[in-house]
Amino acid sequence: MRVLLISTYDLGRQPFGLASPAAWLRREGFEVIVRDVSRDRFASEDLTGTALAAFYLPMHTATRLAVPLIDRIRVEHPDTTLCAYGLYASLNDSLLRDHGVSIVLGPEAEEALVEVARAIEHRHIATSRHHIATSPHRQIARLQFIPPDRSGLPDLARYAAVQMPDGSARITGATEASRGCKHRCRHCPIVPVYDGQFRVVPVDVAMADIDQQVAAGAQHVTFGDPDFFNGPKHARRVIEALHERHPRLSYDVTIKIQHLLRHSDLLPILSRTGCLFVTSAVESVDDEVLRRLDKNHTRDDFEEAVRLTREARLVLAPTFVAFTPWTTLESYRDLLETVEELDLVEHVAPVQWALRLLITQGSRLLELPEVQSLVQHFDPRSLTYRWRHEDPRVDALQQKLEAHVGTHINRPRREVFEEVKHLAGADAHVRYDAPVLLARAAIPYLNEPWYC
Repeated sequence: MRVLLISTYDLGRQPFGLASPAAWLRREGFEVIVRDVSRDRFASEDLTGTALAAFYLPMHTATRLAVPLIDRIRVEHPDTTLCAYGLYASLNDSLLRDHGVSIVLGPEAEEALVEVARAIEHRHIATSRHHIATSPHRQIARLQFIPPDRSGLPDLARYAAVQMPDGSARITGATEASRGCKHRCRHCPIVPVYDGQFRVVPVDVAMADIDQQVAAGAQHVTFGDPDFFNGPKHARRVIEALHERHPRLSYDVTIKIQHLLRHSDLLPILSRTGCLFVTSAVESVDDEVLRRLDKNHTRDDFEEAVRLTREARLVLAPTFVAFTPWTTLESYRDLLETVEELDLVEHVAPVQWALRLLITQGSRLLELPEVQSLVQHFDPRSLTYRWRHEDPRVDALQQKLEAHVGTHINRPRREVFEEVKHLAGADAHVRYDAPVLLARAAIPYLNEPWYC
């Protein structure tokens, strides 16, 4: 029986979320076609003779892009059973079923996809009109992970690459050493699904995946873990194994500010083993906003993390949710000034200056009475609860910045930052003479600009 696995978007990475279930399904004898429509145009003929089409939905953008394709397949191939799996499949169960998806699975979907394929093969599920009842389970499945199978995916050279200070680009792979997260930040879409749980991918499985990507030309690997230091001992074993086997391979990771402080002894090991940069979701430099988001760090913690990473010769790449219901024009200017004072302008992707808080299905933000009174209806087109800032000037600034940054996404970061500062009226608020910073290419970065 043929199974089609589809990814619409995964941050410019070759999708682990196709390669892993493909390995499970192929091991059981199923014919598997993998299609990443962020790189190749969807071909309707792929569905000829296909009994099951499963969409990988790890994020917000991927889900929005998938919905029209789901509608198209439902019309053109009504006998194909439609499935969705991944983090955002769980969050948008009802909406996906309204669009004709019969089977909705969570992010730990490999074993369940095999069970679904077997059921279809034995005609226990006849058509896409049949619905499998799914109820929310607080306990996430524990899988016996196996190495992903990346055969059939586009070449790594067609995906996002790391731009280096010397102007060269490194072919970039991506893998996972863990899934889920121990923490429960209010705005994070991982929380409604994992609720503080995380799962470790065995070192030998992670290394087997890295090995095959190095063989395919990878010179750098992105670890897609929500937080690489959720399991610090495991993380150390992974990076030491990686460096021993592939000493020339560089990598990047994502780590919470509080973990950078708590496990600062591991930062020199990251540097020694080839870590080029560490992404960290700082979100805000306003302690009151950080408290509402339940981030478990403060502005001072962020500044200390900057000091510690610099001391360890690591590049810190902070990300922000610049516009929240609690952002003011003054606090936005303060964010810009703080980033400049910390000499981090070149470390921040321009898209970050315009990002607005997304309130998704199941968000812990909805626990806050002030958010409950703020949000409007759930919008099935944007997959979010709509909200307006009480100060219309803040929304107007965000919209202006979004339009500006979106049309200048590939320009030098310093140039975009100066324009953002001007649009925000921050020119007169700079508290010191800004130093001449490093050129744009002096900071290694992934040339994929979107983060949600």
